[in-house]
Amino acid sequence: MKARTLILVACLLLVAGFVALNLDEIFRPTTLNFAVTEVQAPMGLVLLGLLALVLVVFLLALVFNQTTHLMEVRRISREAAEQRQLADKAEASRIAELRDDLRSQVAHLESQQQTQANALQQQIERSHAELARLFEQTSNGLSASLGELEDRLERQERLAPPPGA
Repeated sequence: MKARTLILVACLLLVAGFVALNLDEIFRPTTLNFAVTEVQAPMGLVLLGLLALVLVVFLLALVFNQTTHLMEVRRISREAAEQRQLADKAEASRIAELRDDLRSQVAHLESQQQTQANALQQQIERSHAELARLFEQTSNGLSASLGELEDRLERQERLAPPPGA
């Protein structure tokens, strides 16, 4: 139990003990002045009734405050849950947006890669064609040189006397 509750229970027990010890005096009638009229009633009983009335009013105020507090806590909890839900939706939206952005960047990179691959393929084909052209030119040059060498050899053989003559 909390300390406040223990103190309250102790005070109530003290009042109950005091009332039990002085029960005869509490029920003895007296003349009570209510400013408008005078009445014969037991003074202790009237004071106990007033004490009970104050206690009931205090308890009603306490219940009202607790109820108000609980309603406020519930309202704040509901608002916090709504804000959490909004934050979750916003986060999901941002994640979806990032995913879409990432996909578009990947697609862009793939298209760039495809473009670069095509350019590289074209460059390889041009280099291949250039090498084939150079090979053909070299081959033609060698054939021409060989033909020229054969022509010289033939001329030299015609000009040179046969061996043994």
